[in-house]
Amino acid sequence: PITILMADDDPDDRLMTKEAFAESHLANDLRFVEDGEELLDYLHRRGKFAPPADAPRPGLILLDLNMPKKDGREALKEIKGDGRFKSIRVVVLTTSKAEEDILRTYDLSAASYITKPVTFDGLLDVVKTLGKYWLEIVELPDHATDAG
Repeated sequence: PITILMADDDPDDRLMTKEAFAESHLANDLRFVEDGEELLDYLHRRGKFAPPADAPRPGLILLDLNMPKKDGREALKEIKGDGRFKSIRVVVLTTSKAEEDILRTYDLSAASYITKPVTFDGLLDVVKTLGKYWLEIVELPDHATDAG
């Protein structure tokens, strides 16, 4: 199964997403980081993510835009600018409905842009749809043997 990495600073959003994945019966390895710096540490296997077992390469990143330290826009730009990571699909999942954010993230090669639903049922629908599309229909590159 594909590892899914969610970068979101809101503990309630992380918990609701975890619950939505469980309720949707998605068996994927779902991991969390709390800001853009942690996201890049994870991808580069730095600090607490240095052991490869603690940071399996994600096939899909769910990215919030508004986070402390390094926001999602900056992190997306770095990910897509690095040849080792640019094949990882990044789905922006954020509260922002700003046209500027939508355009900018697509310009930075985000795969999709989704405005976070305000209810758990709405999130559950999004997770089920994400699961169906990204984990069942789409063929993602296999990077299981990548060294980093």
